[in-house]
Amino acid sequence: MVASSLGSSTVAVGWDVGGWNCDNNTKSRDALIVLNEQAQRLGQPWRGNLRQAINDAPHADAFLGKIFSLCRIDGAPSTSKVIIAIDAPLAFPASLIELLTAGRIERDLGESATNPYLYRFTERRLVTPGKVPLSAVKDMIGSQSTKAIHATTKFAPNIEALGVWSDGGASRFIETYPAACRRLATKAEEFSVAGLVGHDDIIDAGVCALIALRFAVAPETLEPPPPDAPASEGWIWLPRSRAAQ
Repeated sequence: MVASSLGSSTVAVGWDVGGWNCDNNTKSRDALIVLNEQAQRLGQPWRGNLRQAINDAPHADAFLGKIFSLCRIDGAPSTSKVIIAIDAPLAFPASLIELLTAGRIERDLGESATNPYLYRFTERRLVTPGKVPLSAVKDMIGSQSTKAIHATTKFAPNIEALGVWSDGGASRFIETYPAACRRLATKAEEFSVAGLVGHDDIIDAGVCALIALRFAVAPETLEPPPPDAPASEGWIWLPRSRAAQ
């Protein structure tokens, strides 16, 4: 089912992030999916470049209003609690920041997958045999990461909890990782939005939206950050099922 207006007290937005200049990139662009509390898709999927919307919007409500407009949804964002889950690193490794700003070095650096200059704590926890997450430092996602960090800092500057950014009102921004969600799914359709088809960016945005919905209505199904997670590095919100693996 597809609805054209909000009509829901909680709205989940999935944002698969493209680079700053992704207008003509056929492989990777920004993609958006919006769901209501019943996991029904609102409006239409959208794929393009959000750079101008990020530049033009003065605050979170204006940014979310633009997202809803792009997805052809009627309604004002201020009427709903909005969770936006983002597929891009929302922080850089703390060790890298300390190396660059304070000249503080790490000792006994190991292989790439365990290197704290390249991977955050939350990413190193995802390393399994044959599976290494993407790094904003080592891999070609620095443009996407800085775009997502910029938008989060501009529209949700308040750190409400580790891995949760707030605009001080009804909007929350979190990070997720669709590829890891699919690997951790207990069944193939667990992270599939009903009736959603299209480019891989659109499909990934759908996974993000489902994680945003879980965060809003069933946070106990997501694995929270452990006590030793560095506060400055954020957190990748994933299904709790990975804790049992």
